[in-house]
Amino acid sequence: MRDIVLYSHSGSKNHGCEAIVRGTAKILDGMGRISLLSHEKDEDLLYKIDEIVDVKQGKFSINKKSVDFLKAYMALKLKNDTSKMDVLQFKDGLNSIKEDSIAISIGGDTYCYSDVYNQVELHKMYGKKAYKTVLWGCSVEPKLLEDKKIAQDIKDYDLIITRESISYEALKKVNKNTYLYPDPAFQLDKSDVKLPKGFIENNTVGINLSPLVIKKENSEGITLKNYENLIEHIIQNTDMNIALIPHVVWEHNDDREPLKYLYDKFKDTNRVVMIEDANCMELKGYISKCRFFIGARTHATIAAYSTCVPTLVVGYSVKARGIAKDLFDTYDNYVLPVQSLDTKNDLLNAFKWIKSNENAIKLNLKRNIKSYKNKSSEVFKIILNMVGDK
Repeated sequence: MRDIVLYSHSGSKNHGCEAIVRGTAKILDGMGRISLLSHEKDEDLLYKIDEIVDVKQGKFSINKKSVDFLKAYMALKLKNDTSKMDVLQFKDGLNSIKEDSIAISIGGDTYCYSDVYNQVELHKMYGKKAYKTVLWGCSVEPKLLEDKKIAQDIKDYDLIITRESISYEALKKVNKNTYLYPDPAFQLDKSDVKLPKGFIENNTVGINLSPLVIKKENSEGITLKNYENLIEHIIQNTDMNIALIPHVVWEHNDDREPLKYLYDKFKDTNRVVMIEDANCMELKGYISKCRFFIGARTHATIAAYSTCVPTLVVGYSVKARGIAKDLFDTYDNYVLPVQSLDTKNDLLNAFKWIKSNENAIKLNLKRNIKSYKNKSSEVFKIILNMVGDK
């Protein structure tokens, strides 16, 4: 039995992060003792992640009297390098990593953001002690690999499991031990939920919107304007109701803020319901009852895909395009980049295409999703072969 340490987990108030942990634990069940280094342990206890893995605090205050702090401070002042300072928050996590541990980075898209060098330094630090390191269920912007430092970091992983083919094609050129398998959240179980008044099963449009995707827009206010226009169209021209479903509820990045704005604008129609915060399995339960789903959060859309709900993704990065491409052989019409929003009708027009192709999309998902999800069972053998029997 190996010790498996999951790291780069930001906390379960991001229910996508929670879904990755739950899906990963399901895939790796029986391989060894699984512990989770969490940036926000209290969040994981709130959603009962400790019932499936050993949750440990993975992020700490920095010891400003240490030699490491002095070195990091000099790098910051002389080279404007913040990564060495930022990674000190995670140094105590080394206490949970043994020489025979498999250290698995489950951050998903941590290589897609501006603080990517923090991830490079963290991998370097944990990799010096761990027996093997794995980059798990990841998406990586291909252009990042033009940076020699990032490319070398990617090469240093003992194993990479990518969740979509765009990243896979780029990463396998750098690291030969790269494989393509579905995001672990496709394995997530859904909970039976009691639908609130106004949520009509199989005739409700689920809608998710995030502050993060709004920040990616090129024209201020255009995203909300598109969502408002879409909801107005659904209310005036169909008999469908609308469920507003948050998937991240961090104070600094809370889906409920833009969704509450939309709820307040349309609540008097009595056709719109607001779903309260819940764990990711319950949220998947609500999403599975929708007729259509329009989502900005990747793992909210994965909950929809995996329960065969026709889905339109309002995306901003490679992960949205890649996952849709693998499911439908194209991301055209299935992903609407938020950066492309130009008029108030862009989202509505994209939704109309999904609606007019509803039956074909459902048939495609029902035909393929089971075998697509089942591919993840092969990952267990790949990791077992990598580490050998103990």
